Amino acid sequence: MSEYIAIFMFISVCFVLLSGYPVAFSLAGTALIFAFIGSTTGHFDSDFLEALPNRLYGIMENETLIAVPLFIFMGIMLERSKVAEGLLETMAALFGSLRGGLGISVTLVGMLLAASTGIIGATVVTMGLLALPTMLRRGYDPALSSGIICASGTLGQIIPPSIVLVLLGDVLSSAYQQAQLDMGIFSPETVSVGDLFAGALLPGLMLVGLYLVYIMTTAWLKPNSMPSVPANEQQQTDLVMRVAKVLLPPLMLIVAVLGSIMAGLATPTEAASVGAMGAILLAILSGEFTYQRLLDVMRNTTRVTSMVFLIFIGASIFSLVFRGFGGDDIVAELLNDLPGGVFTAMFAVMLLMFLLGFILDFIEITFVVVPIVGPILLAMGLDPVWLGVMIAINLQTSFLTPPFGFALFYLRGVAPREVTTTHLYKGVMPFIAIQVFAMCLIAYWPAVATWLPTKIYG
Repeated sequence: MSEYIAIFMFISVCFVLLSGYPVAFSLAGTALIFAFIGSTTGHFDSDFLEALPNRLYGIMENETLIAVPLFIFMGIMLERSKVAEGLLETMAALFGSLRGGLGISVTLVGMLLAASTGIIGATVVTMGLLALPTMLRRGYDPALSSGIICASGTLGQIIPPSIVLVLLGDVLSSAYQQAQLDMGIFSPETVSVGDLFAGALLPGLMLVGLYLVYIMTTAWLKPNSMPSVPANEQQQTDLVMRVAKVLLPPLMLIVAVLGSIMAGLATPTEAASVGAMGAILLAILSGEFTYQRLLDVMRNTTRVTSMVFLIFIGASIFSLVFRGFGGDDIVAELLNDLPGGVFTAMFAVMLLMFLLGFILDFIEITFVVVPIVGPILLAMGLDPVWLGVMIAINLQTSFLTPPFGFALFYLRGVAPREVTTTHLYKGVMPFIAIQVFAMCLIAYWPAVATWLPTKIYG
């Protein structure tokens, strides 16, 4: 009976979240209400809640999670420093003579912003405000333009250093250790955020490459949908110097952050502090740094970080009560009893996360769903890095998919009136197909995700 209460609790929290109530309080409040009811009726042992202080203290002393506010600070500072505007203008000048050059520029800038900021909403909104009007003015198809911006804006899900990967890496590390303990391995191996960064790098670049192939193929087959910039409007003056001035600083910052992690010179937390200081230096060099702007960035960082950790605390309470009702046991039985074994179990979990991505942000899915299903899938023999990459790409696909994709809502809010909702839906469809193809490719050939971390860390 108590197992079914756990499933009902999970369904209930989804409905509460749909009502618009704050996520952290929805998770914690629903769990505590069900714990009270279960304790009163004898279906829940209230001793489970005695583990809550230890869980919260574990969150407080987790050094890996210090990287979260630092990466958030880095992203917001770069967003406020107009790095995107300079990158877009320079890349458009560089590729403008090519048919589809603006689309290529937007994709590459989206990739650089993903690696620099990792904040999906900010990237989509920024690109929508800066690039979409320009693309429409140059005669680009509205649907295609919208699709390119939405797809490139969500690359922050998979291209490191990403806040998503930091949180996912920490949760998967705990899930991997629990899975090994459940299998009787009392000297468990560990998986780190650095492993996940290395594993996500090649799949992320592969996605960018597939986007570019699609854009160039479409430009060749439908030249009127993506015309080149007229020669008299192209700014060729000192182009090499402009590219060096605008492109090199963010590239050096990305290399410093990622390179220090992958070379073993710094932990993700230490590398995040390098990124935060580098973002301040870039703001100073761009002339956009002021004391007031620094205060604004710090306030926004505090606000976003508080939201993340409040959700983490709410999710910890929820998962504790869920386990107290035996929910993890019924999920394990369900996945193990599915015909087709690990393939069907993995497909079912990916489908569930994809659908939940319509109503939940990646933070809730990472903190609520992954701790429940992660140990079960990892106990079936799946590689934790491969699983993390698949989850990240799956959520990225969900955020693009109509009618509830978050990226569509972000762009709809800033798009000109001539860009309709139908344009948005039509434009993202090819990119959703590319995402699904990429997931199938990584599923068939796991080495795309596992080769680099194995090569670096052995």
